[in-house]
Amino acid sequence: MSGPLKDKVALVAGATRGAGRGIAVELGAAGATVYVTGRSTREHRSEYDRPETIEDTADLVTAAGGRGIAVPTDHLVPSEVRTLVDRIADEQGRLDVLVNDVWGGERLFEWDTPVWEHDLDNGLRLLRLGIETHAITSHHALPLLLRRPGGLVVEMTDGTAEYNAATYRVSFFYDLAKSAVLRMAFALGQELGPRGATAVALTPGWLRSEMMLDNFGVTEDNWRDALERVPHFGISETPFYVGRAVAALAADPERARWNGESLSSGGLARTYGFTDRDGSRPDAWRYLVEVQDAGKPADAAGYR
Repeated sequence: MSGPLKDKVALVAGATRGAGRGIAVELGAAGATVYVTGRSTREHRSEYDRPETIEDTADLVTAAGGRGIAVPTDHLVPSEVRTLVDRIADEQGRLDVLVNDVWGGERLFEWDTPVWEHDLDNGLRLLRLGIETHAITSHHALPLLLRRPGGLVVEMTDGTAEYNAATYRVSFFYDLAKSAVLRMAFALGQELGPRGATAVALTPGWLRSEMMLDNFGVTEDNWRDALERVPHFGISETPFYVGRAVAALAADPERARWNGESLSSGGLARTYGFTDRDGSRPDAWRYLVEVQDAGKPADAAGYR
């Protein structure tokens, strides 16, 4: 393995698909050893009942130039997370990057539905998946990450702190989950900063995940065919774009300057100079404010 992260060990919690998979692959492309976790394996599917598996993600990490290691883990079960971290400690003796990307809530929230009408069990399950998993994983993994100075924790969310503070995000439960993760990164920054590590919140823009592409009836090769029905989809980005953001942060010796902050893939692209796989540089959160939310016609020119 070669690359700026060739001696680094990462854990991407929630790497079966979407942003987690993109992050794992790009960390591998930078040379890292990447442990990837999730509940969908080649032998068993989660309630998502989708074809993506953590073994496939691990293979993609290795093919990209790193070393991918798949470990089936339910991050709501503390004993499973503790066993995972013990394995990383035994096999590697270190953990340099922790990415908390566990989610699993796409099929649980109800768009624009007030809390008193939203299915309560689904809403509470969403909070457990989107918040409790992150807390459990940090509790068990951070002692290993702190063994060496310079560790990085990335709390994955949807929306920047500035955007979410002023914008209702889909539903009570979704809004609460994503805002809580932003605050988690701030709190972790307070606890980790004095101990030589860095914590940030990071959001992709409009993600062309496997599920999103399926929902629009397109593939990555012909995703622009969806623009006639969903014009603002023109600002979307691949999962590898935010993956490159994480790789850039992990390779930056001055990453502590971001400690406790809310970051986006588009914002970090301007700082570090990386692009999405097509060579573009989407800036979704600026676009949402200036074009979509402002009620202007869809036009991504100047925003990617």
